Amino acid sequence: MILFVVFLLLASPLAAFDRALPGYEYQFPRDHFAHENFQIEWWYYTGNLETAEGRRFGYELTFFRSGVESDQPAQSPWDIRNFYLAHFTLSDIAGGRFHQAERVHRSGPGLAGASLAERRIWNGNWQVEWLDPADPLGGQKLHAVADGFEVELDLRPAKPPVIQGENGVSQKAAGEGKASHYISFTRLLSEGAVTVGGERFEVSGATWMDHEISTDSMGEGQVGWDWMSILWDDGTEMMLYRMRREDGSMDPHSSGTLIDREGRTTHLRAGEYTMTPTAWWTSPDTGARYPLEWDVEVPKLGLRFTASTPLEQQEVVSRAGPSYWEGAMDFEGSSSRGQVRGRGYLEMTGYDRPLTLGVAPE
Repeated sequence: MILFVVFLLLASPLAAFDRALPGYEYQFPRDHFAHENFQIEWWYYTGNLETAEGRRFGYELTFFRSGVESDQPAQSPWDIRNFYLAHFTLSDIAGGRFHQAERVHRSGPGLAGASLAERRIWNGNWQVEWLDPADPLGGQKLHAVADGFEVELDLRPAKPPVIQGENGVSQKAAGEGKASHYISFTRLLSEGAVTVGGERFEVSGATWMDHEISTDSMGEGQVGWDWMSILWDDGTEMMLYRMRREDGSMDPHSSGTLIDREGRTTHLRAGEYTMTPTAWWTSPDTGARYPLEWDVEVPKLGLRFTASTPLEQQEVVSRAGPSYWEGAMDFEGSSSRGQVRGRGYLEMTGYDRPLTLGVAPE
């Protein structure tokens, strides 16, 4: 689940764009790339990696697109039709350091995009290339380099893509179109290298990838969200989020998904799980107070677990929009099948200031 801001008040009225409605027919490879008839879109990669000796890293590489509708035909490649924002972070768990970079481009003459024809998603020299996009299980190649850190990975899906939600939409609030079309690769086997502080580390691990497409998905009284992706050691995965209301309660349009070893999904509605924060951390940069430890229960699965992070400072301080916390997490507990352990990511938005309409969660 990822934050996106409509840039510089340049976006057109929402009515100029399509809305995410039930019954959408997904097609691949088309739906891996841009949907310019919708206003807001992102491609989101987070992963936990480690060296053969056990040195651990987390990373995030996210590409956002914000559509700008115009009544006038484009006169040049520089005319604004889309803005692209990208975030790139590296969590050096052993070193206790969090590295982050941000960039914003108009699409221009190839500065940024998400092209079916080119089979890639990019912002400057940060990119993900689809090696065989005609195959829904085709691999991807990810590469991003910033001042002082770099990640380059080969990504190979262990399972087919998952369609989150019900009837083709992930509903985020009450009302028609308050939703997104939401696709996930929940376990991308990842191999490559991390470079930080001038030192290169060969790494392997797993990545969670989300692609979300929407126009208008937050509702009245919602101020942010808390989202978890979990890759359990037994080969299953889980996504849970709670849309957070002004009083701190969970909105009834929150939901989640359990993915079994074969890729089959079980949808979880808001009343079928709880996410309870138990410990907090205050950012020295923004003053936001984030809950970094959680107790989670899913009674229908006999599942209870705790969520905690090995590195408190993983806040993404953004110049282009609200800041948010996005970091590597550890999960441990018990289920009807026995003890469970896993790794994943946690995202929390709306803690430095409430989010408003015009931003959307993944």
